[in-house]
Parts: sequence; structure tokens; C-alpha cells
Amino acid sequence: QVQLVESGGGLVQPGGSLRLSCAASGSIVSIDPMGWYRQGPGKQREWVAISISDGSTNYEDSVKGRFTISRDNAENTLSLEMNSLKPEDTAVYYCNGYWRGRPYWGQGTQVTVSA
Repeated sequence: QVQLVESGGGLVQPGGSLRLSCAASGSIVSIDPMGWYRQGPGKQREWVAISISDGSTNYEDSVKGRFTISRDNAENTLSLEMNSLKPEDTAVYYCNGYWRGRPYWGQGTQVTVSA
């Protein structure tokens, strides 16, 4: 089994930055792909970013140029650097990853963007 635990959420002003982390049990080199999702107030869960097995990354259109997904294999951590944050980025952010062909999810971390 794989356990994923998100951290780093909080309250930030519009235009500010946050770095989310997802700590995985075991080596993340065996968890692939990995990504981030979010669910805003009154909205459905949506995909945000993905780290693919060939080393490439992809982003949802609204976060392109502002968010960066990355892996730290030494720390077994997936990160999401979020810059130029907007109120519409407010959501619970979830980490996910595939291990042995099955998806695993973290509990989520709250990000609130407000003045």
C-alpha cells in the first residue's frame, strides 16, 4: 500500500505564493504518474498538474505559467509550487499517484487565497 500526506496549505493573499508537499510512504520512484487535484467551494474535483513517467509535466490551462509540479526522489516528496495565486485557486488540494497500477490519494490540504 501507499500512503500520501499533503502539507503546506494555508491562507495567502492574491498574488502570493505557496509550496505544497506530498510525502509518500516508500520510494516515489515506484509511484508513477503522480499529480495534484483540487476541489473548490461548491465545485467538482478537477485535475491541476501531473508528472508523467517520461519526465514530462502537464498543467490545467488556468495554472499554466503559475504552478510547477516537481519530484524530490531523495525526500520521497511531490511538490506543487504555486505562484501569482488568485482567489479562484482557493480549494482543497489533493495529491495522487499510481502504484502497481492503482490510484492512491492523500487527505488534502486547504489553500485559501484572500486579501
